[in-house]
Amino acid sequence: MALDSYVSLGRSGLKVSPFCLGAMNFGEDGGFGCGVEESEKILQGYLDRGGNFVDTANFYTNGHSEAILGDFLAARPGLRDRLVLATKFFGNLHLGDPNGGGAGRKAIIGQLEDSLRRLRTDHVDLYWLHNHDWSTPVEETLRTLDDLVTAGKIRYVGFSDTPAWFTAKAHTTALLRGWTPVIALQMEYSLLERTIEGELIPLAEDAGMGVLPWSPLKSGFLSGKYTRDRRTPADTRRSAVLGGPTDDQFEVIDALAAVAEEIGATSAAVALAWVRARPGVSSTLIGPRTLDHLEANLAGLDLRLTPEQTAVLDEVSAPALNFPYALNHQVGAMLKYAGATVDGRTSQVYPPLLADAARY
Repeated sequence: MALDSYVSLGRSGLKVSPFCLGAMNFGEDGGFGCGVEESEKILQGYLDRGGNFVDTANFYTNGHSEAILGDFLAARPGLRDRLVLATKFFGNLHLGDPNGGGAGRKAIIGQLEDSLRRLRTDHVDLYWLHNHDWSTPVEETLRTLDDLVTAGKIRYVGFSDTPAWFTAKAHTTALLRGWTPVIALQMEYSLLERTIEGELIPLAEDAGMGVLPWSPLKSGFLSGKYTRDRRTPADTRRSAVLGGPTDDQFEVIDALAAVAEEIGATSAAVALAWVRARPGVSSTLIGPRTLDHLEANLAGLDLRLTPEQTAVLDEVSAPALNFPYALNHQVGAMLKYAGATVDGRTSQVYPPLLADAARY
């Protein structure tokens, strides 16, 4: 697969590259990331490979990320309209201003206008709610976003890092009111973070939302640079702040390294290939900090894991999911089908049914 083998983002009409270029590291504000020159090299490298999906947020590097993207696109007339440009709202850049962030009408409009100014464009293709706003009525948020779609300032709406119950409520409300629905979810997902499989991925699949995983390498833990004898690499300040993997995480890292060695690939490429092939995933977010990182990540497009290799990684990384996931999967088919074979799968029989033929 290549970056120009485009995929539909969920059940929408939007077509995007299988890897989305995340611009969180564009700009050195905050003490990590990359400068303007390296950011532009990464952008150009991604575009040269056929990529068309770029994602940022209003508060990444204090707005510098958006500004770098805006300057790059402004210097290349015609390029902007060929890209799917996404950014997010929620983060407050104005100290002490209670209306500077969040998902209220005033906040959304103010944040979008600032983002459009920095991005040097008149619209955003995909606008993400970046967090759950517990104090704003969801109807206010959705109506504002729908108004912005009508005004032509945004094209599509996505949610990032929101609870499943809230996301389902918002999407259903939008459909019932005839407002713009949620077309995609951006959530953390990797071999070391699979808990969205409990409710968020089933919600996305049922509602036709595309899933865009972020941190598919778990902040570098799955990149191959961590080993048991070197738990905290010194090459980035961010890694030092996060600390190294736990013993349980190293079980997954070791299994990943073994699969990578078996097929002659890097751990990073295998981890990305695993995420990309997961049910519900439309495109996967990569956040390179150097051009070399970009090239290493793109190697994940060329890999196809065998069922056996996938099973090894699935088993070692299996998550403990919230109630009632385990209960439903343990007894659901048994209670529903009573031993019948359905869709090629056999079911067990509830023991009391076998113990006594009497029915009342």
